[in-house]
Amino acid sequence: MRRGLRFVPLALLLAALVELAVFVAVGRAAGFGIAVLAVFAASLLGMALLRREGMRAWRGFQTAARSGQPPGTQVTDGLVGLLGALLLATPGLLSGALGLVLLVPPVRQLARAGVRRTTERRVSSMVAGDLFGPRRVRVHRGAPQQQQPAAEPTVVDGGQPIEGEIVEPRQG
Repeated sequence: MRRGLRFVPLALLLAALVELAVFVAVGRAAGFGIAVLAVFAASLLGMALLRREGMRAWRGFQTAARSGQPPGTQVTDGLVGLLGALLLATPGLLSGALGLVLLVPPVRQLARAGVRRTTERRVSSMVAGDLFGPRRVRVHRGAPQQQQPAAEPTVVDGGQPIEGEIVEPRQG
């Protein structure tokens, strides 16, 4: 199992416990009916936004594909919007608040930039270029660096070829 995935069950359990604690706190402060109504309303709003964000993401992807532009920006914007709507649709006050925050345009733009950076780090340069277009690089002007001379290669057996064959290990 991947190192990061090892902690997913623990993180989900912790999130459920925090959601329960927030629900109990809101229920005690405002009343049980208000807390249940807030969770229900947030879930309904999330379901409606889930459909809207999904259609918006698909249309953005199609538009970019038709115009020949890299679809990465539309895809990441759609993913962040879908994540926000999905968190809002998930029953819970804390996840609903987090989903609502992800749907706010400035926060959405920050999250989209984070998703893009993470994607560019995890995939090859060619795939990142296909998704997001050419990369922007920062160039810092400074004094030229001294190039070190290349080391002479090590010559074995006086430079004579060695006969042999390559044997690959058996799979299985």
